[in-house]
Amino acid sequence: MTTAPALPYTAAMNYHLFATIFTTVFLAELGDKTQLATMLFAAKGENPKLTVFIAAALALVATTALGVAGGALVGKLVDPRWLTRLAGIGFIAVGAWTLAKA
Repeated sequence: MTTAPALPYTAAMNYHLFATIFTTVFLAELGDKTQLATMLFAAKGENPKLTVFIAAALALVATTALGVAGGALVGKLVDPRWLTRLAGIGFIAVGAWTLAKA
């Protein structure tokens, strides 16, 4: 009897990678428009805070799932080194544009 090959997501937890991703995403999300929108919904007295929390958390999980799926697909089609370079150029371009508009 043969066994099916293990799927990539069944690997042991890489805690260093986990901490890196958690810290990066956490810092990137602080003070962004998503957090501000969530704060506005929570600030309204008639909105149940648990509903705001669950809805916002599920929305972030859904967008993250799309990001992971999209990244996995693009990673199969494009060399990761080029993705890193393109992301870096994109961030520099946004930064330059932001400075030029200031």
